[in-house]
Amino acid sequence: MKHILVIDDDIYIGNLLQEALEGEGYRVSRAYSGTEAVLALERGRPDLALLDLMLPGLSGEEVLPRLTGVPVIVVSAKADIDSKTALLLGGAADYVTKPFVLRELLARVAVRLREAPAREGAALTFQNLRLEPEARSVRVDGKEVRLTRTEYAILKLLMANPAQVVTKSTLLDRIALDTPDCTESSLKTHVSNLRRKLREAGAGDCVESVWGIGFKLKS
Repeated sequence: MKHILVIDDDIYIGNLLQEALEGEGYRVSRAYSGTEAVLALERGRPDLALLDLMLPGLSGEEVLPRLTGVPVIVVSAKADIDSKTALLLGGAADYVTKPFVLRELLARVAVRLREAPAREGAALTFQNLRLEPEARSVRVDGKEVRLTRTEYAILKLLMANPAQVVTKSTLLDRIALDTPDCTESSLKTHVSNLRRKLREAGAGDCVESVWGIGFKLKS
């Protein structure tokens, strides 16, 4: 059963979302503030989060970086293009403006969950790329590509978040668990080498720089 975390201080909207999501067969947990959301994430990672922006304690914008690796649909009354663009570039998978049509929101939830990896350790695919965490292997059209430990960690994080821009700070923070030799000054070199190896293997220029922010996979 997929687990969805609803982060919203509006009790009425939270109750509406919980009832609708549970009716679709999802397990739902609630957080009523940004601080409570961070505590909930320490207890376990959901399969998807619905995130309001105007929260007591930490704001939604401050909570979003803590949700790296989790598909996040921002559900907010902020409707201006600048807010939407900044949040999508900052890691959100989707943005829904309040008031929303419930049926549409449920459809977006289903799509984002379908796009997410089925389980930790499951193979990740993107176009003709396939990454198998259990074997620590990367293949392009079935042919293995030899990557360094750091290049592999970068690609794994990007492939786990194929619809999102992964910021430089998030990359450095997350891949530190897998490799100790990537610093802010060396990140660009590691990404450049990764691009070259993937291009030479036939994957094309699939890693894109988002100027001043980070990197994403390019369709």
